[in-house]
Amino acid sequence: MNTLVPLLIATLVFGLVTAVLIWVVGRFDLGLETNGFGSALIAGLVAAFASGAVTILLSLANIGDGDGLIGGVVHLVVTAATLWLAGRLLPGLKVKGVAGVLVVGVGIGLVYWLGGLLLGQVL
Repeated sequence: MNTLVPLLIATLVFGLVTAVLIWVVGRFDLGLETNGFGSALIAGLVAAFASGAVTILLSLANIGDGDGLIGGVVHLVVTAATLWLAGRLLPGLKVKGVAGVLVVGVGIGLVYWLGGLLLGQVL
């Protein structure tokens, strides 16, 4: 219980960061298209929760602790896969190609990696 609240807060913050990246990539027409920030927010929160779940599973298997290079790669892959799926399910989000998904995925991977380096193990 002591780590649940900070984990949820961190997931929500990274979900907002993901949403902003999705929205910005959509505005630059790099392969993603959003009908507004609401669609980007839903996709960002889903991607953040999916990345958090995979990170927890990997840490339980002693594969990684969610930060550093492994965390960045995990978040890159999970975010890209989640956005690809969200583009098919959410009416306000359209994935027009691999470029937009990869740009957002790399951006999120870098945010998680740099966050892990700069903030250390906060949770």
